[in-house]
Amino acid sequence: MKLSKQGTFFRNCALALATLFLALPGSARAQQTSSAIVSTAVPFMLIAPDARSSGMGDVGTSIPDDVGAIYYNPAGLAFQTGTAVAFTHSQWLPQFNQSDLFYENLNFKWNDNDKFGGTIGASIIFLNLGTFIYTTENSPTALATFNSFEYAVTLAYATKLADDWGFGGSLRYIQSTLSTLHVANEQSNGVGESVSFDLSALWKPDSTYIDGIANALQVGFILADVGPKIKYVDALQADPLPTELRVGASYKLYSDEYNEITLASDLGKMLVHEDAGAITADPLPKSFITSWDDSTMHSFMWSTGVEYWYDQLLALRMGYYAEGSHVGGRKYLTFGAGLRYDAYAFDFSYIDTFAQDNPLANTLRLTIGIKW
Repeated sequence: MKLSKQGTFFRNCALALATLFLALPGSARAQQTSSAIVSTAVPFMLIAPDARSSGMGDVGTSIPDDVGAIYYNPAGLAFQTGTAVAFTHSQWLPQFNQSDLFYENLNFKWNDNDKFGGTIGASIIFLNLGTFIYTTENSPTALATFNSFEYAVTLAYATKLADDWGFGGSLRYIQSTLSTLHVANEQSNGVGESVSFDLSALWKPDSTYIDGIANALQVGFILADVGPKIKYVDALQADPLPTELRVGASYKLYSDEYNEITLASDLGKMLVHEDAGAITADPLPKSFITSWDDSTMHSFMWSTGVEYWYDQLLALRMGYYAEGSHVGGRKYLTFGAGLRYDAYAFDFSYIDTFAQDNPLANTLRLTIGIKW
């Protein structure tokens, strides 16, 4: 990586990494102008953090029945019991063959209605971007190296407002370390920080039945990553967080003594807006309104997935994810499997991007969990 002398380096770097993380298809980039693509800082916050939901097309808003609810819908923690921990690892963008480009997530939840009146949770998301070489504009000689990485630490809480309603919220600290070096006469390095919060709800009506199946329907909602912009150099070059509104619904299609089939879908909308030629995106809460412009129909994300369980021991999963051209235009199939044994859980997922030259092609995730 070659560092320029321009004060916009870190912002341009952030946008470049956003393109890398989200792996926008080349055709989508070529057909859109820069003002049409919604760009944000820390796009790693949009990566599905666990293998179960990833295997179902990245759905999760309406099926937050494990510790992964901290990301997808904290309100789901309100209906859970016991204590659990889960760890996810993925070699990110495997087509680049970079062993130091990886993604990891650690989740923990603890239910104690007597002490907390609900469930608390904690999460750490970490994306390592590898080692980069620092040179000058006049010489390719390596002067130094630096590591790039991003992480987020989240604390969550959820409680029941009624027997069929759960409410949850999260507070989060985010750090984006693109570079630890200063550029020319700039006083700032490539480290940006921000905080954000989530608000979510989950409805599990007891009155919905299919052939005697209680809670067959679940509906979830989350407003995620609401917070101030991240700046690397100055406020005029700050980039917005990937604030997103998601709603989801799931339906238990079949259930008997040994078999269970659930269908789930999510619909998301990025609440970020930037006019053509603008230096920076609209601030919150203005973007809650301006993001619903003429391009709205091209800025939705949609996912759907199905999960089959045999005897609550073995699971098979499949899903599909698609998004509008203004948020990347990605489309892919996902496949997954899960195994439960006593207090242990093992989940695996795989992404099929249709084209083998897509950076997301053949991405694998592995999640290991313990519940007691």
